[in-house]
Amino acid sequence: MEIMDAIKNRHSVRQYTDRPIETKILTELQVEIDTCNREGNLHIQLVKNEPKAFDGFMAHYGKFSGVTNYIALIGPKSNMLDELCGYYGERLVLKAQQLGLNTCWVVMTYKKVSGAYEVRKGEKLTVVISLGYGKSQGSARKSKSAEAVSNIRSDSPRWFKAGVEAALLAPTAINQQKFTLTCHGSTVSAKAGNGFYTKIDLGIVKYHFEIGAGKENFDWK
Repeated sequence: MEIMDAIKNRHSVRQYTDRPIETKILTELQVEIDTCNREGNLHIQLVKNEPKAFDGFMAHYGKFSGVTNYIALIGPKSNMLDELCGYYGERLVLKAQQLGLNTCWVVMTYKKVSGAYEVRKGEKLTVVISLGYGKSQGSARKSKSAEAVSNIRSDSPRWFKAGVEAALLAPTAINQQKFTLTCHGSTVSAKAGNGFYTKIDLGIVKYHFEIGAGKENFDWK
């Protein structure tokens, strides 16, 4: 599956089957996690066969079921941690989609399980991503217009239009899409709006934009 196909086909999935994830797929995913940790100076961890995080009231309230595998997004505390976790977490979400897995970003409706992952001194767990074979492929949600989230115009560069289109397919908290993309020649600025988890959303959006626009066509401001 090409990366743009993964972006278009990936939707949040909360109910999973009991089908185990094949070792080959877990190995490929771990390689990508290791790469993200090196590039982003993060401590992301793959948690396997651990059902406790999603067996409580909050998980059931969030309509999660069958979750025994997840990705814990962890890194050194900093003002950039949320954005970095969003950026590299979405990279892993799309890799999982390419490998035939389903995912969901989870910010509240899970519980922390001691010993399931390591949070070192000076580090923080931001969010987790549920992982597995979904009972369905999820469904698309309504989206804002390109004009509502950017300064796009009829004469905007083709790469900017493609980047905004990809960004509009990015998952965001409660599907609020609180971000703004602004093009100035060959530079682009991305700004998060007010609200919970918007910095994580910003990282996700920036990764999508880079894929749609092509990193070679612009620089972040």
